[in-house]
Amino acid sequence: MLIAFNKPFGVLCQFTDRSQTPRATLADFGLPAGVYPAGRLDLDSEGLLLLTDEGALAHRITDPRHKQPKTYLAQVEGEPDDEALERLRQGVVLNDGPTRPAQVQRIAEPTWLWPRDPPIRVRKAVPDCFIALTLSEGRNRQVRRMTAAIGHPTLRLVRVAIGPHRLDDLLPGQWRALNATPTP
Repeated sequence: MLIAFNKPFGVLCQFTDRSQTPRATLADFGLPAGVYPAGRLDLDSEGLLLLTDEGALAHRITDPRHKQPKTYLAQVEGEPDDEALERLRQGVVLNDGPTRPAQVQRIAEPTWLWPRDPPIRVRKAVPDCFIALTLSEGRNRQVRRMTAAIGHPTLRLVRVAIGPHRLDDLLPGQWRALNATPTP
């Protein structure tokens, strides 16, 4: 079984929370029993999370050797110029080494994107814009660290695709079963 889930902002990417202050978890969304996340999204990131009950499928989705591209929409502070975007395309150096090159383009604010709760911080004197990034690796908080490295911190991050699987019209907290054919 393979499930596409639109993880809302502020939801832990696990079924239990052992912290002193309870937070929302995957258990709050009526997901089928026996499925587990194939990968993760940070607490402050939103969008597509795949869940499965098949260990081999989870491995194919998450193992870097299978190079499943992951596509994100990032709302960043400021307006990166062509030179800044080219740095992302070439790969930037982070504290854990250089990143692989990314596919990057500036995009208009998506009209289909739901409002975030809570909203991002807005500063009248500082513009923001959206960029679409596709990565072939998945380091901890990688998109946020990459955009910060070019001087444009991420304000909002939404994953919209993992390999052939897309978020499509799922709203935050919604899920749907997918065809679990092996991911190449």
